[in-house]
Amino acid sequence: MSRWRPGPTWTDGVAGLAWAPSGSRDALRLRAWVNRLVREFFFARDVLEVETPIMSRAGNTDPNIASFSLDFSGRTDGAPRTRWLRTSPEFPLKRLLAAGVGDCFELGRVFRDGEAGGRHNPEFTMLEWYRVGWTLEPLIEETVALVQAALSMVGREATVSRISFRELYRQRLGFDPMTADLDVVRNAAAGIAIDGEGLTRDDWLDLLMTHALQPTFGRDEIFVVHDYPATQSALARVVERDGMPVAERFELYLGALELANGYHELTDAVEQRARFERDVAMRQARGDIAPPIDAALLDALANGMPACAGVALGVDRLLMAMLDTPRIADVVAFDFARG
Repeated sequence: MSRWRPGPTWTDGVAGLAWAPSGSRDALRLRAWVNRLVREFFFARDVLEVETPIMSRAGNTDPNIASFSLDFSGRTDGAPRTRWLRTSPEFPLKRLLAAGVGDCFELGRVFRDGEAGGRHNPEFTMLEWYRVGWTLEPLIEETVALVQAALSMVGREATVSRISFRELYRQRLGFDPMTADLDVVRNAAAGIAIDGEGLTRDDWLDLLMTHALQPTFGRDEIFVVHDYPATQSALARVVERDGMPVAERFELYLGALELANGYHELTDAVEQRARFERDVAMRQARGDIAPPIDAALLDALANGMPACAGVALGVDRLLMAMLDTPRIADVVAFDFARG
């Protein structure tokens, strides 16, 4: 694929009007090129593009992610009227894996309630893909290759660095995130202006990542953090390293922007149910809405999902990095304020 080049701007007099797009014409053209790159990248690797439902009977139980819901007004034949807009295509993609679809990817819109601002939009574009029989190592390499290919379209290059979650906090913040007392973790965040009422230990660690660590990552550096605390396993396997349980997952950053989150996927239905139930209990304790647990996913896991690794990549975040802008409004046709 040839290198992307800027094209004409909007018609004179359009930019700045209340009805006008928030993103530039160049940004929309670049998005189209990135979509093309993604499809060509995976076509060359024999990874199948699929489409899965945007509405589901079940929602995301993750305590840190809020789902939109809506009510269907037509005939349901006993099915629930309330449906949940997907926060990612993960659950149906895993059902396809369990059915034997093989390596697959989806490029599409996802929705998260309560997330609007400079770097967030309630609807955004996610790329998610799964590799059967893979562990994290080749998946990290493939994710890096895709990001580097995207950067090359705008004439940019990035170095690649990797570090474990544990070593990152040890080296840059001076404490062991796996064993340090909660007071030590909180004290490390003393300079961050935030109301810490009700925050858990993992919440404090996340706060330190976003406010103290991410801003230090180099603009032209792809930074891969791996082996997260077991308490942050989400849908990843937990293994033991150096006598400590860790989640087999990674996050990929380009500069201060988190672009991707990948797992060596959990395939144990019993363990997955237990994690969902813990999520629901935490939501209920906070007084938050608890979406229904995805029983279809659990049934698929029980039937037998192949060992695999998967990753989700935020396309809007990638475009922000490519165009060197901190505003998601600059890379979408219409941001939340103009939608």
